Amino acid sequence: MSGHSKWSQIKRQKAKTDAAKGATFSKVAREIIVATRTSGTDPEQNFRLRTAIDKAKICGFPNDNIKRAILKGSGGLECEALEELTYEGYGPDGVAVLVLAMTDNRNRTASDLRFYFSKNGGNLGENGCANFLFEKKGVITLNKENVKDGDELLLIAADAGADDIKESDDIYEVLTSPDEVMAVEQGLKKDNFTIESTEISFLPINTIEISDAETAKKILKLLDMLESHDDVQQVFSNADIKDEFLE
Repeated sequence: MSGHSKWSQIKRQKAKTDAAKGATFSKVAREIIVATRTSGTDPEQNFRLRTAIDKAKICGFPNDNIKRAILKGSGGLECEALEELTYEGYGPDGVAVLVLAMTDNRNRTASDLRFYFSKNGGNLGENGCANFLFEKKGVITLNKENVKDGDELLLIAADAGADDIKESDDIYEVLTSPDEVMAVEQGLKKDNFTIESTEISFLPINTIEISDAETAKKILKLLDMLESHDDVQQVFSNADIKDEFLE
């Protein structure tokens, strides 16, 4: 799982940079719209909407815009027709990549992503070509600075129904089944743990270690280009890139 932890840290840093530029506003608006359309307007009952609102607030999305996006999702305001799609492909060294997108023009999105893969030594594949290499999981992230005892976290998380805990330099990731993520989160909060983020993610079952600097550069460029596309919501990879290349 180390590949996921490293990439999640990159994404957290990138999110802060994008937030400063307002680059994520359209993406969080779309997520709120679709989350509302899918499961209703109450964040307490709609986990996806609640996490979308949390992300929106982190990146500085105005409250009025959040309310407007919820209205659009509930049919109270006119809204573009958005379609959720998953794209799958492979980058350099056979690294698998999943791309979750929301688009009002699937042909445009597919064409753009196909170009990105090709430009960076990879290829966009057919549905099913890579998703079997990932496992859908709930991921609850805690900053190590807010956790006094890692063993206590492990015990409480397990009692609440967590599957596992992964540790990296500055965070703990509590892994759950998608259906148990809310219960585990509530259990941790009940014991006064401070949650940094909660999301549903696709984690690699096995990772591919990248030890060549040039290959690492190509993979990171591909992932960054995909992340930066207006229609792309999330990107997942099974690349395990050495720390010195990430820096």
